[in-house]
Amino acid sequence: MKELIKKNLEVKDKLNYEFHELPDADESTFLSRPISLRLWTSFFVILPIFVQAPWVRLEPISALCFTFIILSVAYFLHKKESNKCFIVSSLLFGVSGSWLGGCLFWGWLSPFPILHIPVEAVVLPLALIGLGTNWRIGSSFYISSLFGTAVTDMTIFLIGIMDQWKEVITADSENAPLILQKTSENLIQIKSLSIIFFVALILWFISKEIFDSATINTTNGKALLVASYVIQTTLIVDGIFVFLAILEPTLSGLV
Repeated sequence: MKELIKKNLEVKDKLNYEFHELPDADESTFLSRPISLRLWTSFFVILPIFVQAPWVRLEPISALCFTFIILSVAYFLHKKESNKCFIVSSLLFGVSGSWLGGCLFWGWLSPFPILHIPVEAVVLPLALIGLGTNWRIGSSFYISSLFGTAVTDMTIFLIGIMDQWKEVITADSENAPLILQKTSENLIQIKSLSIIFFVALILWFISKEIFDSATINTTNGKALLVASYVIQTTLIVDGIFVFLAILEPTLSGLV
C-alpha cells in the first residue's frame, strides 16, 4: 500500500509539472508554430515601410510619439499572465526600438546617410542586454532588423549610388524623377547586379543557418527563428525595391 501511494504521488507530481510547464491548447496554436511566428514577424518588418515611412515624412513628431503607444501595448500584454501575450509583447518591444530609430533618422536626419545606422542603433545596448533575458525574442527582432538595414546600406555604398541618396531626399518633385532614373541606370550594370546577387546569397545563407539551428519549443529557439524570418523578409522586400527601381524608377522613390 505504501508503495502504491508513493507511486500515485509521483504520477501526480509529474502531471502537475507537465500542466504548469506546457502551454494550454489555445497558446499552443498561437505563435507556437513556425508559420504563425513567421507571419507576425514579417508583418512587423513590413509595417514601418508602408506605415511609418509616409507618416514620418508628413508628421515626424506624431510618428515619434507612436513609439510610446507601441511600448504601452507591449507593457499591457506583458502584464497578462499568458505565454502568447508575452511573445507578442516581446516582439513589440523590439518593434518599438526599430520604430524609434526610424522616426529619429527619417524625420530629421534623412539627408545624412552616414548617420543612418548610428541613429537606428539608438537602443542597441538595451537589445544586447535583452539577449540574456526573457526578452530575447524582441531583442533578436531589433538586432536582426538593424543587421538587415546595415547590409542594405552597405550594398547601396558598394553599388555606388550612396551619393544620390541626399540628392533624392532633398530634390523637388521635378528633379527627383531624373535622379531616380539615373539611379535605375546604375542598378542595371553588371557590376551592380553582381554585388546585389552576391549580398543576397550571403543573407540567405545566414538566415538558413540560423533557421536550421532553431527550434519553436524554446524561447531561445523562437528568438533564432525571429532573426531568420527578419533577415528573409528584409531580403524579399529589398528584392522588390530593386525590381521596382529597374522597372519603374519613380516607384522606388516612394521608399
